[in-house]
Amino acid sequence: MNTADWTGALARAEAHAPFLGAAMARLPRLTALLAAGEGEAALALAHAAGEGAPVAIALRRERLALALVLAIGDLAGAFPLARVMAELSAFADRALDAAIADAIRQRSGGGQSAGFIALALGKHGAQELNYSSDIDPILLYDPALLPRRARDDPGEAAEAIARHAVRTLAEVDAEGYVFRVDLRLRPASEVSPLAIPVEAALAHYESSALAWERAAFIRARAAAGDIAAGESFLAAIRPFVWRKSLDFGAIADIARLTRRIRAAHGATPCGPGFDIKRGRGGIREVEFFAQTHQLIHGGRHASLRQRGTRASLDALAAGGFIAAEEARLLGEAYDRLRIVEHRLQMLRDRQTHSLPREPALLDAVARLDGLADGASLLDELDAITAQVGRCYDALIAGGGARVVPAPHGPALGAQLATLGFAEPAALAERIGGWRGGTIRALRSDAALAALDAIQPALLAAFARAPDPERALTRWEQMVARLPSAVTLFQLLAARPALMAMLVHILSLAPPLADALARRGDLLEALIDASAFDPPGDIGAIAAALARGESDDDYQRLLDRVRRRVGELRFALGVQLVEAARDPLDVAAGLSRVAEAAITVLGTATVREFAAAHGRVPGGELVVLGLGRLGGGALTPASDLDIVYLFTGDHAAESDGARPLGATHYFNRLAQRVTAALSVPTAEGALYDVDTRLRPQGTQGLLAVNFDSFARYQRQQAWTWEHMALARARVVFGSDRARAQLSAIITAVLGQPRDAGRLREDVLAMRARIAAHKPAAGPLDVKLLRGGLVDLEFVVHFWQLRDGIALTPDLAGALAALVVAGRLDPGILDAYRLLARVIVAARLLAPDGAVPSPPARGALANCARCDDWDELARQLAAARAVVAGQWTASFGQVLEV
Repeated sequence: MNTADWTGALARAEAHAPFLGAAMARLPRLTALLAAGEGEAALALAHAAGEGAPVAIALRRERLALALVLAIGDLAGAFPLARVMAELSAFADRALDAAIADAIRQRSGGGQSAGFIALALGKHGAQELNYSSDIDPILLYDPALLPRRARDDPGEAAEAIARHAVRTLAEVDAEGYVFRVDLRLRPASEVSPLAIPVEAALAHYESSALAWERAAFIRARAAAGDIAAGESFLAAIRPFVWRKSLDFGAIADIARLTRRIRAAHGATPCGPGFDIKRGRGGIREVEFFAQTHQLIHGGRHASLRQRGTRASLDALAAGGFIAAEEARLLGEAYDRLRIVEHRLQMLRDRQTHSLPREPALLDAVARLDGLADGASLLDELDAITAQVGRCYDALIAGGGARVVPAPHGPALGAQLATLGFAEPAALAERIGGWRGGTIRALRSDAALAALDAIQPALLAAFARAPDPERALTRWEQMVARLPSAVTLFQLLAARPALMAMLVHILSLAPPLADALARRGDLLEALIDASAFDPPGDIGAIAAALARGESDDDYQRLLDRVRRRVGELRFALGVQLVEAARDPLDVAAGLSRVAEAAITVLGTATVREFAAAHGRVPGGELVVLGLGRLGGGALTPASDLDIVYLFTGDHAAESDGARPLGATHYFNRLAQRVTAALSVPTAEGALYDVDTRLRPQGTQGLLAVNFDSFARYQRQQAWTWEHMALARARVVFGSDRARAQLSAIITAVLGQPRDAGRLREDVLAMRARIAAHKPAAGPLDVKLLRGGLVDLEFVVHFWQLRDGIALTPDLAGALAALVVAGRLDPGILDAYRLLARVIVAARLLAPDGAVPSPPARGALANCARCDDWDELARQLAAARAVVAGQWTASFGQVLEV
């Protein structure tokens, strides 16, 4: 049902808006269509208003006609705010493009805009132009592509094109104007030409751009000229705009800018003369609210990279970064303020944002909007801006405030004594040394100021740490290895609760402390509650790892997977240290993460390789996981035991431009997959990959086909290789290939064996391990006699002897052997204890030695024991159970 009030809109426009009244008189045909309620027909006629006229005149005529139609459609309730802003923005794109093309045509005789780029920023970039807006483009050019006369210098030609285009749009004549044009957002606008070479602009944004320029480029869009080149430029500066690390420094930057704006335009409640754009609680504060969150989180969450303000608020709410109610309140306030802004500008076609001071004009604005009078409008706006102001003040509270230097010398010593540190004077001198210039990450004024902001809370957290001295030492080591500490310090300032978690990690878990020293941004993964959720299934993890930009290449994928896997593994490690998750669940989670990484990188590497060499008909690469990967229970220190295989005929050939024989093809592809999983990139390493369990070990081919693999396993493999195969599981390959390989493995494991010879082989293998690889310490529950290796050997003996319990999951195999009567039920509890200890000890006691008392308590907690003494007793009991099963299985007494 059409409820638009076209008659009332025309009457209000004529009575209260002189500009609209004059336009109605100049454009009677359009006015008649509007009076008849034919809004869409009027809009089509407005778009054609300049047909046949020279560019400058045509654009002015279209602009006036469009201004009238959109205003009346808006006042009538026929065109919603989003439609009005989109139409105005689309016209700005067309006008800018036409002005550039005309300038090039006039200058060089050509009509193509190749190499000349117009980037839209601000509301134009966001496609949210207001009714009487200027536009703020940045003009760039590529000297190699720019059309110009042979004698022209590229810079001179680009400057001439820019001046002509601006004149076409902004010059006021008898037909009016098109847009006011503001080019001051370009790099170094005080001294730079109107159009800037692309390479110079890239150098500026990569090295010397200011914080406000980052915020401006959130809404940047290639709008006119060479669109493809503009999009390439924006892709190139994406790392400048969207930083990989959470950027809580953005709050301080925006807060300082807000204070300057409020100082200039007032922070008083809404009243006559109030600036609804720049005043407290106005349009800009809604935009800054959204953009600040985008700057903080957008580098890590691509879904937040929205240009429009409402779209940004909705994305922030959907991602859980702000409350849904807050997004709704701010979004509705923004829409209403923008509508009132349009009413202000409809009166006289002026770019104003201030409420009139004269009561008669204020009443005119209100009545144009359909309200009774100016007082009604003020009451409404006062409530709206008060709500927005409260939300925005909460965001920037304390941001950008002057940081009081942290105490030093005797004052610091007194503070440390109050906190309970031993030898506070010596510690004060040590902390004072942080500022001596020897630590690279603390040499800048920004780093020292950021340290001052957190030092009191940080020292208090160290005082409460399980092991303050160890935490302090590892803190110093971590900061010394960081290339920059500013982002880490700002993160801790913004999320003080992370300090306690950080000092806990530093006190108890050396591997996690080392990981932080390599990548301080790993803490960012812990800022929300979801960091303590278990990872999803393999498909969900793989989808998250693969999700990136549309123009991502293979190298970016390698970097992204390394970054995200690092965050997931770190979060799982913290869950262990904080006893937030059963170590058995952590082990399963680590395995799912690894398998997802293999899935994503394997798929991408296969695709990349096929682009050069095609595919082998009937053949595919298959990855077999063994050991802990095959068993689905990785520890934080596990490498990936992998065997590469392929389906199809080894004599086949690939069908690409550079064909390869199947064996050569899949061996080279396997090398590429190994590199994708293991070679360090700018984001660091991913996994250590061990392929020595393949047929013939290091002397054999990296990849063989299924037939060769089956033949080797039946005819040549040693007993220990079949023991390893008992924990094999396909982690990459089609369903068909998985089924084929699983059938081969089941047949090999189930083949008849001489029980006596099997026993001798198992015992001989264990003796060699004991001789050449003794336990590293009392917590090396893998290699200690009565530990996990012994338990696994018992399991594999029964699996191979009787062809039963053939599952790679060790817990599942144990349960099946208990049901079959081969093992006693007590072995299950013994296994669970040993498994929990080995997973947790990889972080809390990585050298296998007895750790510090606080780490002992954490380890006991992970093992579900009340204290260290109980853990020691239960470990001894579990090893005795394993030893008993060893004796029962092999007739050999095992000393533990």
